[in-house]
Amino acid sequence: MMWLLLVLIMFSSFLIFTAIFQLIFLSNSRLEKRMKHYLSVQEKKMLDRNKFNLIVQLQLTKQKIRNQVLTKDKNNRLEVLISRAGLQLKPEEYVLFQWILTALIGGVAFLIVGNVLFGFLGALIGFLLPKWFLGKKQKERLHAFNESLPDMITTIIGSLRAGFSFPQALKTVVEEAHSPIKEEMDIVLREMQYGSSIEDALQGLKERMPSEDLDLMIQAILIQRQVGGNLATVLDKIVETIRDRTKIQRQIVTLTAQGRLSGIVIGLLPVILGFVLYLIEPEYIGTLFSNVIGIIMLSAGVISSTIGFVFIRKLTTIEV
Repeated sequence: MMWLLLVLIMFSSFLIFTAIFQLIFLSNSRLEKRMKHYLSVQEKKMLDRNKFNLIVQLQLTKQKIRNQVLTKDKNNRLEVLISRAGLQLKPEEYVLFQWILTALIGGVAFLIVGNVLFGFLGALIGFLLPKWFLGKKQKERLHAFNESLPDMITTIIGSLRAGFSFPQALKTVVEEAHSPIKEEMDIVLREMQYGSSIEDALQGLKERMPSEDLDLMIQAILIQRQVGGNLATVLDKIVETIRDRTKIQRQIVTLTAQGRLSGIVIGLLPVILGFVLYLIEPEYIGTLFSNVIGIIMLSAGVISSTIGFVFIRKLTTIEV
């Protein structure tokens, strides 16, 4: 028993001595070691000269596009469109990508088919493809925003009824919501923190997100700030209205699906059929592009198909 007690005393003394020794003599070395660990700068690989020149030329090209091609109005318009799509691009980068895609698809189409007309057609497709992609991303992001908007307003209503202010309610939305609601509300909060009024921040949100439901909510908030009233009750009615409109819109989309599909078939079938015939028998369909009567018939077909497609789209587009 005495031996066990002696061993425990010696072991405890050793631990105390080690702790005191490290505290007095090794504290600086441990601190320096931790600082070196967190402040160490890893050796970066030097860029190759060719890569460096390529990066410099790319930056110079972007600068020329910004100064010579993009006017102030066009630059602002592109910035709004890109922000609506949620893409991390600058206007000059978008224009440069559009030029590259135009040259690439046009050149590939000319090399595959061997006809200048198809080269121009490919270049036109390459020029319009970024616009189509940008519009597609805008529609997807706006649709996701509209789908999450009732839940966002419900969160604001709950926060207001719990005694929070409107900025605190928006902060709650940022903490609980998902993209794109989270990013847009975060921008609104930052603009308000930087000195903008609630009205200006909400108008900026309306410009970035051209949603009719969002416009209804913003107008209600602005009117309430001018005339007073219970904002939670007003927003509750707006949520009910938005959900009813969404339900009707989904019913309309279901009922008009067949008509919209018919319009797509009418618009694409002549183009696809003509391209397939050209690949199978180029001389047979080539008369349409070389003879005057063929060119007239081709123009009449394009015009009539376009008119039919537009009419069908108009008939199947019902605003709620």
